[in-house]
Amino acid sequence: MAKEDVLELTGVVTEVLPNAVFRVKLDNMDDKEITCHLSGKMRKFTIKVILGDAVELEMTPYDLTKGRITRRNK
Repeated sequence: MAKEDVLELTGVVTEVLPNAVFRVKLDNMDDKEITCHLSGKMRKFTIKVILGDAVELEMTPYDLTKGRITRRNK
């Protein structure tokens, strides 16, 4: 899978699950919630994500139920 194949979206964290997994509600879709995990750099530099944070995430076009959080927005 190439870097060009990912979908970049924004959303809001609605639920915090164990092991750095989050449930995120997407901004551009009405009631679509997906399960996301933190990317490697966010784990490495211990960037905290809490309930209600706006985040940027990446999804593959193959599985639209899972994603990876790449950035926390202010």
